[in-house]
Amino acid sequence: MESNFKSLIQLLDFFKDEETCKAYYEQARWGGTMACPHCASAKIYRTNRGYKCGEKQCAKKFSLTVGTIFENTKIPLRTWFAAMYLATTSKKGISSLQLAEQLQITQKSAWFVLSRIRTMLADNSTEPFTGTVEVDESYFGGKEKNKSKKVRAERKKNLSPVDTKIPIVGLLERGGKIRLVRMVKPDQATLIPMVKANVTLGATVVTDGWHAYKVLKNDYNHQFVNHAQDEWVKGDYHTNGIEGFWSIMKRGIYGIYHSVSSKHIGLYCNEFGYRHNNRTEAGKARFEIAVKKASEARITYKVLIGKMNCPEIG
Repeated sequence: MESNFKSLIQLLDFFKDEETCKAYYEQARWGGTMACPHCASAKIYRTNRGYKCGEKQCAKKFSLTVGTIFENTKIPLRTWFAAMYLATTSKKGISSLQLAEQLQITQKSAWFVLSRIRTMLADNSTEPFTGTVEVDESYFGGKEKNKSKKVRAERKKNLSPVDTKIPIVGLLERGGKIRLVRMVKPDQATLIPMVKANVTLGATVVTDGWHAYKVLKNDYNHQFVNHAQDEWVKGDYHTNGIEGFWSIMKRGIYGIYHSVSSKHIGLYCNEFGYRHNNRTEAGKARFEIAVKKASEARITYKVLIGKMNCPEIG
């Protein structure tokens, strides 16, 4: 189904009813060749309420949205598509409160919709980066001075100021993608294996002057800029690209979302990483790429609000 929209208004005009949305998503999900989500058979029959597998060993009935982020939703696909467009094209993100107001759904539903979208936006590629790769760590969490005396005392009892925040490492391939990895502990023993798993040996790695990076010279062309001495660029070597990304992400989290828990930080990394990796694409293309990923991940509300960490980066 050919689509042509350059704004949210045009998107809503195109997806004028639920039948149009279903026809569009059927094409986006299966590309004209339907497949059973249970056994992958291409022998599929249409029924009055959905589809049925033609394989005798399976013969299961299923809907268009089974196994996707839309499964069991009571929200129309038209509303989902609008949310996906806003989430993938808003440079610094959109809050659940604002999304709820714009789409006329509850804030709880808007938060769940955005969380499912963030889950599917994860970059699952594992191919190591090559060429010149900028590596830098950043820390997320509220300022200690804004916390109560009780919270500050409990958090700082056995932790350093850095340990009270959430450490994320970013790897940016010059002219390519960014990859974000959450570190359990910000130290050399955790950092170096992570770099080796994501960057081809022998590549050029550019970092700041943190001592933990120094052993990279054994396996890489390691270049660094010493920020402590006000050195920001050394010839062709700098970390301005990854630092620019951190700036956008932090402005988005602190300005739009205000606060992100340790449990959900990975989902927000998925969101900001997706927008960066598709930054050269028009809004329509970002939306279409996201729609095709809708069957790659699904998360339930029970998991989202549970005690265990959500599926996330790294």
